[in-house]
Amino acid sequence: MAKLYFYYSSMNAGKSSSLLQADFNYRERGMRTMVWTAKLDTRSAGKVKSRIGLEASAHLYTQDTDLFERVEAEHAEQKLDCVLLDEAQFLSTSQVWQLARLSDELSIPVLCYGLRTDFQGELFPGAATLLGIADALVELKAVCWCGRKATMNLRVDGMGRPVHEGEQTEIGGNDRYVALCRMHFSAALAGDLDAVG
Repeated sequence: MAKLYFYYSSMNAGKSSSLLQADFNYRERGMRTMVWTAKLDTRSAGKVKSRIGLEASAHLYTQDTDLFERVEAEHAEQKLDCVLLDEAQFLSTSQVWQLARLSDELSIPVLCYGLRTDFQGELFPGAATLLGIADALVELKAVCWCGRKATMNLRVDGMGRPVHEGEQTEIGGNDRYVALCRMHFSAALAGDLDAVG
């Protein structure tokens, strides 16, 4: 039976490279995949890219994309063996349910990769729904500068100082976010700049 998977972590844990490896494994065995990423992430330009240099072309989704309809149409033309989706935190609640239908009704495994929480420690809507309904939850590990497991995403300004307020979504990489353990995340927000690392 096909399942809906959610691979989650903080920034810099290798989510995209893990997705690309899974995609490669399917294709190496002659299977057909469909890769998606968020159009909102303008750095991607229609690709899933990893920090270690791997990349693959991807379909782009927005909040208005009916993922079930789009994947079902592709599957009807030629059987799909797996759907892989990067930046899953940007999914809407209804889109997560559409992905669940793909595994339940069309028996296509769906592998979603994304952040669990934002820069304030709050769940993203897509991540919250995936945590609630996915068949399998897999935490990918990132490391804080102190060696502990990094679970938090600290947003920083251009000078490397912690940002306390703002929109939930601000696209950026290592220039805007630092993956930290909860202790150093809390200390940084409390004003300890040494906690940033």
